[in-house]
Amino acid sequence: MNNFADLGVNARIAAALAARDIRAPVAVQAQAIPALLRGRDVVLEAPTGSGKTLAFVLPMLECLQPGRRAPQALIVAPTRELAIQIASVLRGVEPKIRSALLYGGVPYGRQTNELRARPDIVIGTPGRTLDMVERGLLQLGGVDYLVLDEADEMLDAGFARDVERIIGLTGRRQTVLASATMPPWVGTMIRKHLQEPARVRVQDQAASTLESGLLHVADSERFETLHRLLKGQDGPIIVFGRTKHGVKKLSKRLAALGHSTGELQGNLSQNRRAATMDGFRRGRIRVLVATNVAARGIDVEDVALVVNYELPESAQWLTHRVGRTARQGAAGRALTILAPQDEAAWRKLRRQGAPNIQSLDRVHLLDHGQWRHVTRSRP
Repeated sequence: MNNFADLGVNARIAAALAARDIRAPVAVQAQAIPALLRGRDVVLEAPTGSGKTLAFVLPMLECLQPGRRAPQALIVAPTRELAIQIASVLRGVEPKIRSALLYGGVPYGRQTNELRARPDIVIGTPGRTLDMVERGLLQLGGVDYLVLDEADEMLDAGFARDVERIIGLTGRRQTVLASATMPPWVGTMIRKHLQEPARVRVQDQAASTLESGLLHVADSERFETLHRLLKGQDGPIIVFGRTKHGVKKLSKRLAALGHSTGELQGNLSQNRRAATMDGFRRGRIRVLVATNVAARGIDVEDVALVVNYELPESAQWLTHRVGRTARQGAAGRALTILAPQDEAAWRKLRRQGAPNIQSLDRVHLLDHGQWRHVTRSRP
């Protein structure tokens, strides 16, 4: 199918997409939209940056019934950044839609006003969504289109109880589970909450545009290696660490050496996080130093390099980290730094499904800026 109208999207929304220079559906949209328009539950597995958000937003807009004056659709996301991104996509397609955006860390005033305006669509993180339910400001019984974005995290131990409560508050509904990764254990939740779902699985088309490599260093050389690497690379860069304190310290150390840095970690206020992301998008910040909070939902064009300064806890997190670059066919690079004490953790990630990435020639990378012995692959 060559255009959105062929998929069943109405002419007005198709025109709004064309105004944003979105004219032809990508693979995940071409596969998911017809099934969703038929009312099917859908499990949607596709790489980050592949167009998943429009794949579930466009059918949602088609299904809204005028005059209901109560939430008809609910999109639940694990982080405020992802919730904000989804809201931005929604309003870019349908700017006059009545919607409410709910996330913690900010005062209640604006969000309360949005709920009192009787939105058709609610986008929220689990905690703030339930908070608004408990305050009597949000009723979910009329929701008939439910999306769990980044479903693997939403149904994991950290969020599962809240997400189960949210699901239980909705009525008969069409349900979408969307994520870049769908571990086998998610199958239990699929069988419990979805009715004969259509499975949409899109292979990663970015593999040919992503260069991945390992760089083996002594632990005492880790920071100096990163410093030299950043000096030799152009374009926006995201550096991932494991802890909030470690990210804060690393950002300050890099800034002291002249790098334009910003930190993104869970202890920041929402205003600080928003300011950091705005600076990164506008180029005032070149190096974003982040915990895993940035590995989901941060949609920044043309990130040239992702550096795993410290390993993530799972192969899934590695996928989401690396997914910040080489988005929708653009070129990108991902580098994982390994010290000897990281080897056991790296073997664990390999057993969980991380790819066998080849080692880089350290001398050529740091002294000549040349990537040697790399593989083109994505976790």
